[in-house]
Amino acid sequence: MKDSVLIKSNKYGITIYFNPDHPFEKLLEDVSGKFKAATKFFNHAKMIVEYEGRSFTKEEEQQLTETIESAADIKILCIIEKNTVTEQVHKKLLDESLEAVHERDGQFYKGTLRGRQVLESEQSIVIIGDIEEGATVASKGNVIVTGTIYGTVIAGATGRKDAVIAALHMQPKRLRIGEIEVKPVIGGSYSWAKL
Repeated sequence: MKDSVLIKSNKYGITIYFNPDHPFEKLLEDVSGKFKAATKFFNHAKMIVEYEGRSFTKEEEQQLTETIESAADIKILCIIEKNTVTEQVHKKLLDESLEAVHERDGQFYKGTLRGRQVLESEQSIVIIGDIEEGATVASKGNVIVTGTIYGTVIAGATGRKDAVIAALHMQPKRLRIGEIEVKPVIGGSYSWAKL
């Protein structure tokens, strides 16, 4: 690989390939340049990132993440580590989310729900963003959130008891499945609620 940094999209977000022979400082410069040039493309996205090609210390990984977020004005929700339990958990959650969306009745909502916003859906929904305190999401199907739930989420709004609420993080005001109030279960890298 001649380039020190290559960016490719994948099913979960983006994969960044790093040349193992380049010094870390050179990689930081190149990462900053590549992501600055792609700012308009990323458009303030929140995304999941996978690093490949070489290993980094926790401090280096933190520096890379901050450099990418700053250069492209994006928010990295999580870093998928190759060949680890964390990778399997993240990919399983994302695959389940995509599966719910690809059902006949699924849909996406891109963006953070703020303040008093209310989003109602006849179908299962994947929200790419956060649900802030004061905001409400009500779905007749499942609700999957790639960010944090601070507000209110109602899944199975018509009484469907097999509905699921899942998010990377949960600090909700209120969660409900059908007519029953539920509490989140924290499971390592993500949280969920079901009856």
